Amino acid sequence: MAAELALALPAVVLTLLLGAGALGAASRQVSLQDAAADAARLLGRGESAAAADAAVAASVSGAAVSPWHQGDLVCVTARLDVAVGAVIHVPLQASSCALDGGR
Repeated sequence: MAAELALALPAVVLTLLLGAGALGAASRQVSLQDAAADAARLLGRGESAAAADAAVAASVSGAAVSPWHQGDLVCVTARLDVAVGAVIHVPLQASSCALDGGR
C-alpha cells in the first residue's frame, strides 16, 4: 500500500497545483474583462488613452491595452500572459466597447 501511495501522491499534488493555477488564471480573466470595460468607458467619455492605460494597469498589472474605434463605438482590447505553474503560459484577452460620446 505504501508503494501505491508513493506513486499516486505526486500525481495528486500536481493535479491540485494545476487546478489552483487554473482558478488563478480564471480570476485574472475576470479582472482583465472588468478593466477593459472600464477603459472603454473612460475613452467613451473623452478621457485620454493614458487614463485608460492607467485604469487597466491599476486593476491588472502587466496588461497591454490597445484601443480602436468601430463606428460610433470605442473599443479596448486588454492582453496578458499568465503563468500556470512554472512551465505553462496562458495568453488571456478581453475586449469591451462603449459608446463614443467624447468625439
